[in-house]
Amino acid sequence: MRVILLALTVALAACHQTHLAPQFADGKTYVYKYEAFVMGGLPEEGLARTGVKLLSNIWISAEAENTYTLKLVDPEILEFSGFWPKDDFSPATKITSALAAQLTTPIKFEYSNGVVGKVFAPAGVSETVLNIYRGVLNIFQLNIKKTQNVYELQEPGTQGVCKTHYLLSEDAQDELILLTKSKDLNKCQKRIMKDIGLTYTERCVECEARGNNLKAAAASNYIIKETSTGALLLNASGIEIIQFSPLNILNGAAQMEARQNLTFLEIKETRSVATSAEYLHRGSVQYEFGNELLQTPIQLLRISNVEAQVIEVLNHLVNFNVEKVHEDAPLKFLELIQLLRVARHESIEAIWNQFKAKADHRHWILNVIPAVGTSAALRFIKEKFLADELTVAESTQALIASIHMVTADLEAIQLIQSMFTENKVQENPILREVVMLGYGTLVSKYCAENPACPAELVRPIHELAVQADKTDIEGLLIALKVLGNAGHPSSLKTITKFLPGIGSAAADLPLRAHVEAVQAMRNIAKREPKMIQDMALQLFMDKDLHSEVRMVAAIVLFETKLPMGLVITLANNLLTERSLQVSSFVYSYMKSMTRNTSPDMASVASACNVALRILSPKFNRLSYRFSRSLYVDAYHDPWMMGAAASAFYINDAATVLPRSIVAKARSYLAGAYADVVELGVRTEGMQEGLLKIKEVSENADRMTKMRQVMKALSEWRATPSSQPLASIYVKVFGQEVAFANIDKAVINQLIQLASGPAMKTYGRESLDALLAGVTLQYAKPLLLSEVRRIIPTSVGLPMELSLYTAAVAAASAEFKATVSPPLPADYHVAQLLKSDISMSTTISPSVSTHVYAVMGVNTAFNQAVLMSRAKVHTTIPAKIEARIDITEGNFKLQLLPLEGVSKIATARVETFAIARNVEDLTAAKITLMIPSAVEVSRENISSKISRIASSLSSSLSASSEILQGDAQSKLRPKALQKRMCVESLTFGIKACSELESRNATFMKDCPLYSMIGEHSFLVEISPAAGPAIERIEIEIQVGEQAAEKIIKVINMSEEDEPLGDKNVLLKLKKILALGLKNRTSSSSSSSANTSSSRSSKSSSASSKSSSSSSSSSSSSSSSSSSSSSSSSSSSSRRSSLSSSSSSSSNSSSSSSSSSSSSSSSRIPYRTKQQLNAWNFTKDHIHQHDLSRERVNGSSSAYSFETIYNKAKYLSDTIDPAVTILIRAVRADHQVQGYQVAAYVDRANERLQIVFASLEENNHWRICADGVKLSDYKIMAKLAWGLQCKEYETEITAETGRIGKDAAVRMKITWEKLPESMKRFAKRLSELLSRYTKDFGITQAKVQNVRNEIKLSVAAASEKTLNVVLKTPKRTFYKLGVAIPISLPIGDAAAELTPYENNLADQLIYMLTKANAAECSMVKDTLTTFNNREHRIEMPHSCFQVMAQDCTEELKFIVLLKRDQTKKENWIYVKIDNVEVDLYPKDSDIKVKVNGVELSQLPYDQPEGKFQIRKSSEGIAVLAPQFGLQEVYVDLASVKVQIVDWMRSKTCGLCGAADGEVRQEFKTPNKRLTENAVSFAHSWVLPGKSCRDASECYMNLESVKLEKQVVLYGQKSKCYSVEPVLRCLPNCVAVRKTTVNVAFHCVPAASNLNRSQGLSSIFEKSADIRDTTEAHLACRCTPQCA
Repeated sequence: MRVILLALTVALAACHQTHLAPQFADGKTYVYKYEAFVMGGLPEEGLARTGVKLLSNIWISAEAENTYTLKLVDPEILEFSGFWPKDDFSPATKITSALAAQLTTPIKFEYSNGVVGKVFAPAGVSETVLNIYRGVLNIFQLNIKKTQNVYELQEPGTQGVCKTHYLLSEDAQDELILLTKSKDLNKCQKRIMKDIGLTYTERCVECEARGNNLKAAAASNYIIKETSTGALLLNASGIEIIQFSPLNILNGAAQMEARQNLTFLEIKETRSVATSAEYLHRGSVQYEFGNELLQTPIQLLRISNVEAQVIEVLNHLVNFNVEKVHEDAPLKFLELIQLLRVARHESIEAIWNQFKAKADHRHWILNVIPAVGTSAALRFIKEKFLADELTVAESTQALIASIHMVTADLEAIQLIQSMFTENKVQENPILREVVMLGYGTLVSKYCAENPACPAELVRPIHELAVQADKTDIEGLLIALKVLGNAGHPSSLKTITKFLPGIGSAAADLPLRAHVEAVQAMRNIAKREPKMIQDMALQLFMDKDLHSEVRMVAAIVLFETKLPMGLVITLANNLLTERSLQVSSFVYSYMKSMTRNTSPDMASVASACNVALRILSPKFNRLSYRFSRSLYVDAYHDPWMMGAAASAFYINDAATVLPRSIVAKARSYLAGAYADVVELGVRTEGMQEGLLKIKEVSENADRMTKMRQVMKALSEWRATPSSQPLASIYVKVFGQEVAFANIDKAVINQLIQLASGPAMKTYGRESLDALLAGVTLQYAKPLLLSEVRRIIPTSVGLPMELSLYTAAVAAASAEFKATVSPPLPADYHVAQLLKSDISMSTTISPSVSTHVYAVMGVNTAFNQAVLMSRAKVHTTIPAKIEARIDITEGNFKLQLLPLEGVSKIATARVETFAIARNVEDLTAAKITLMIPSAVEVSRENISSKISRIASSLSSSLSASSEILQGDAQSKLRPKALQKRMCVESLTFGIKACSELESRNATFMKDCPLYSMIGEHSFLVEISPAAGPAIERIEIEIQVGEQAAEKIIKVINMSEEDEPLGDKNVLLKLKKILALGLKNRTSSSSSSSANTSSSRSSKSSSASSKSSSSSSSSSSSSSSSSSSSSSSSSSSSSRRSSLSSSSSSSSNSSSSSSSSSSSSSSSRIPYRTKQQLNAWNFTKDHIHQHDLSRERVNGSSSAYSFETIYNKAKYLSDTIDPAVTILIRAVRADHQVQGYQVAAYVDRANERLQIVFASLEENNHWRICADGVKLSDYKIMAKLAWGLQCKEYETEITAETGRIGKDAAVRMKITWEKLPESMKRFAKRLSELLSRYTKDFGITQAKVQNVRNEIKLSVAAASEKTLNVVLKTPKRTFYKLGVAIPISLPIGDAAAELTPYENNLADQLIYMLTKANAAECSMVKDTLTTFNNREHRIEMPHSCFQVMAQDCTEELKFIVLLKRDQTKKENWIYVKIDNVEVDLYPKDSDIKVKVNGVELSQLPYDQPEGKFQIRKSSEGIAVLAPQFGLQEVYVDLASVKVQIVDWMRSKTCGLCGAADGEVRQEFKTPNKRLTENAVSFAHSWVLPGKSCRDASECYMNLESVKLEKQVVLYGQKSKCYSVEPVLRCLPNCVAVRKTTVNVAFHCVPAASNLNRSQGLSSIFEKSADIRDTTEAHLACRCTPQCA
């Protein structure tokens, strides 16, 4: 019984559930009234909106079991573009009629228990109309559960499968079921959307967690009544809100609102009949995309004859963009792209055949085709190239653009793949590179849109990589680059084969192949970060790998967004890291990451912050020669916008030029980010190639002999020399688009091309064309961005967000050259240097850019969108005439005005609400988003609207209707108008900028609302008020004819007129101009007073020489002219100030001590001591030759003033050497402009430059005077103002000594400066004070001499400087400033003798010497190239490799031998094929070259390979072109210097010079020892027998440990894996030492196979370390001898 009751209960519940879902009885038709609309705009009322509405009755009837018919009856489409809610929708009758047949065609759908199943429709119903039906069916999608009133589930709908919440309640009184359904459209299992142009971007999940720029939600309310035939849906109403902002939506957003309302009307007793057409399965209730993808939202085209329309637009672009670009050219360019996307392949072929012979049309077609972005466009480019209809340049440009713009599908991928094997592609390296890299890019784009990306797509590249062996390195590199572009996870297995330490094929590959293999994992890391983390971490932790490989692995690791654990692992590893390059790189990366602000790297930043607490800050103190990484970013959360930049400086040796530099920029916008650009440069052999003075000869004898020497060392291994000079690559949006390797072959080709006959012929043809006159025209269109996101709404209409940026640049240029006298027919280019050449040029570049941001409904039939349009138009024309006459020393440049050009730049931004349909484009409604301002009158509004209508008529529609909006609204936008002008009366030019703005901030003050509205900005240039300017001339005349070009003569006659009188006149003019006639008398009196004071100032200024010393007080004529008491008092004050300044400058030591004592309470004792020690001592005495009419005086300042006062203006006695005129030629022939004249007084070694205005009454000028007082001192005077008397400074530069160091000092003194200059100097001083500590500069507050700045620089050594800067209130100093060049002082000056006739070689020598690494041996103390000291015990009479070129070239070798009895060093140097011996003899150092002792020094090798000269107490051998900067030997020490480009390429006792101080003890077989003595012994050249004449009776051996060892619980015997010095057979040790070496152990019972020699044991692993005996000196038995 209980079972029966339970079954009945379940049945009743099921029955109840069935009744809740809408039911449609057989044989009846259910009639509903349906209303739906989509509207977009800002949420506030009173602003413009746009929308589309659908009104219709709906008939639903049962067709079969669970199959029903749905029909729209009397549908009507309405459009809206106006101000909400004042305006209403208006009927769109034409589009309604055009779509009536489709809209009224019934569809069928499956429906069971409230769930919509399959949808069926005839083929004649377009996808757009069917989606409208899906919007209706979406209302009936009801998943009502049996036992729950509140629940949630993932429910299919129009927008996709999204999270849906249900709430059921019951109205018992009316017997109704109330149901509420809401959807969170941001939490969808499957969200239907289509993205175009976003394949290169990555979603930033962390950015979206801080803010959103797109949010959507939907809600519906249902009223259901239970009837006898089932549940009846009485009413359903739904709303969907989509908010979008390019910034964070919390700061304001635009919205799309979709509403639906379904109301029950009646039930008809008859069933509606479906059409007889065949019904096809057309999907489900979910939205499906149709041909709206072909319709751009910025314009709606009615395409009737696509071929004719393409030709029409093409002709428009060609004809209207010749001399300058048309303002609407970008819109026409976009229209042409849209038409070609619709066009069939045959139509494109026909257009090409028609216009391919016309250059302009051909150019436009080849620029538009790639932007079409379809497989048909890509196929067209391929076919035309293979048919030889395109040049290589055209094909390359078109392919690069097309690959990055094409929609990646299987057809496009196959098209590029088929080009691999084409001979024309394989024969051209550039095209091969483009095609290969492009294939990887297409695979990457395809996989971004299709997560189930098949591995077969990258299999052809895998095969190419495997086939390329070590002989085809270039083929392997490009295959790895392609795999890196593709970024497919399946490629990791292939890439692993070429990873060092992991892959089997990596052992014989060069370093750059290893680096490329690691780089290839970067794009894979974006899809599979965990997989790449494991691989990259394994590479980084392998300390045997090259440091560059490990650093690149670190870059890959950090790009995977490392978790905290791995970051701490890296930090912990650095504590024991041997490579300082790696340590410096990772530490700097972590440190820079701690300043991160971007959300996506926030977790890495916090982990790095913790890691730095583990690491020591000493890593930060490593020099700039070590590898570095830098990361900087800026991110603004409210705007969801930011940018980041990273730079990697990778080095593997402490050289000046790094091995590799990588720079990358990333941008963040709207919750996504993209790696915009990345540039990488490798300088493998560049430094060596640049700094080598001469090439090293490949001499077989040299190579053979050196290799024999090195063979004596156990398993010596050469460092492979770098092959290419440099390489470079460029990545755009994470895809490598180009790369180039620069090697000797490329350079030779370039040299041959530049010096070959083809280049000479081309140059002559170009010159002939210029003489005949040439006109060039060029136009370039660019589709800079096409970003679209299409989202379906609940109504079934698509909402689109899109951004389009298009630009067209055009330029026309005319060139015409004339030569006088005319050139003969068979002229030589050298004849041009003796001719008068004139060139006239007219250039007119212009650019027009359009940016469209669109939000709204976009279908193939209609559009209802909000569009913000920015138009920028720039035109900068110029007409120039130039003339050059080298023989006469004349150069003249004329800038001529252009008629009809005023606006050079305009920008206009407008936001519209647009509603239009394809059937009635003339009736398009366009409404400005912002209503008219109340300040604007009705007439102004009408004129403005008509202007907008005219500007839109060409771009939007033929006769668009522009709605004015409501002028009576309560809120009014305020218009902003600004105009600013700058005028140059001298050159007759007036430039003005104008800004107008009206925006929506009156509704809400936020960034988005400030963008929406109308904004305009223009820059225009017009003639200034006054006489017309015919042209602007710039003329330079050098030589004897310079005097003829002088227009305004400045001489002593001008000094007769008092300066004060001119000031009075100038002031009176200003007063009269202001119209203050009633105050003339008082103004005159004040002007007189001012005149008097200025007169006294000018008098005192001119009497500077008389006041500088008492002995010459009467020598100045200007001082004697002062007569007033005020003048004399001013003069006396000036005299006291000048004398104090002079005395302080003449005795700097006293001034320094006095200034220091005056501030003794402010600075520490040590600082005072240092400052007092910095006294500048002149190392010269001025002697002035009376025969040259120089007055002999006690001071150089006196001599300068004497020379200056004898001839204030040299124009009285000397013609100018150079004259420069910058003038405007007026129509009335009045002169205005500027004149610069330079005078050279060779007798007094004086240079004077006068800058003056050409206007007759303008006496403002700049005077610069400089005199060379001696070979050690120069003085200059700079004055400016009226007659150069208002402001004045003196500059003195002289040489001397600071202590024992050579020094130079520059002193600047002044009396009066402009206030603006004082303010700038004050800010500069404060800025220096703020940042001095960061740069290691010490500063002290010291009261130094007023109005004086001193800069002293002393040469502390050849490579360092001591710098002191004294200002009136502060002293700055820094000691030991390193400089990148060696100063030619001391012995270094003599070393430049061989290059005295070649300045370039001198600079290269000084540069290489400054960056040379130095190693020295003093007694038993060795200081390595890395500046580390070690005490070693040297064997008796055995040569040791002190330093050598460790590459395969073996350019030099330096051997050291010590006689332990006499404690004397013998040095053997091998340079190329020359042997040099340096040895002690008779308390001196002697030299042999190839066995011949030199009798005198210096010695220059006949072939210029090296030189030998005395240096200090010893002898130096210099051979920088072979990498050996210097070998210095004296009786007590040996010093070796190598040039910078040899760093990391040397080996021996001195080390590798790579800065890796933790890896100093490397033996010849690259094993790292821990003992300095063992290390030194490994570089001994052993003796061959006890009869060896060298008396070296020792050999390198592997010795057995005498004691027995228990290792891992097993008795073992051990053999050294590091060489130990032992005496030869038949010899006994007379001196021994103890060394600590590594041993390899084997079980005591086993036999270690040592038959293979030392190589076998030295390759074994080290098990323990222990001490053993090493022999230092041996004596052989008589029997052996």
